[in-house]
Amino acid sequence: MSKKVKEMIIDEIKERLDGAQDVLVLDSSKLDAITDNTFRLAMEAKGVHLLTVKNTLARKALGDVGESLRPILEGPSTIVWGSEDVVALSKEVTKAVKGNDKITIKGGAVEGQVLDPSGVDKLSKSAGRQELISQIAGLILSPGAQLGGALLGPGGKLAGCVKAIADKEEE
Repeated sequence: MSKKVKEMIIDEIKERLDGAQDVLVLDSSKLDAITDNTFRLAMEAKGVHLLTVKNTLARKALGDVGESLRPILEGPSTIVWGSEDVVALSKEVTKAVKGNDKITIKGGAVEGQVLDPSGVDKLSKSAGRQELISQIAGLILSPGAQLGGALLGPGGKLAGCVKAIADKEEE
């Protein structure tokens, strides 16, 4: 393959990845064509993109992340990216792989850090972006709710006492 063709392919890979730095790598070479197509369509429906690439071209297209993935990008490789965040991506991929023994997770890269298959599995079991945001919001609002309850408590007791006195005077 000529240098110009390789550059064109690398540019195409970069364009498809659209700046994604959090990627997973699968080996889906054992799938037959129909199962592979079904798997890809199911993943695309969930916002997960797959691209089977030549390893050297993938390393060049991914830049620094590609170089850190050098040990993982050996043999048949399919790059997986997309979804709302890398945790959701790992959850979708792990769920799909558990149902099919012909697909294996080779690893991945999250913010430049290389993950092995067990690291991807651990990542899939952690809290996602939306869950973390809701936990943080709850933690931020908790002191305010406690302060509001503390301020309303004595006022409620005082209002109850005033109402009791008013009820006695009416009788």
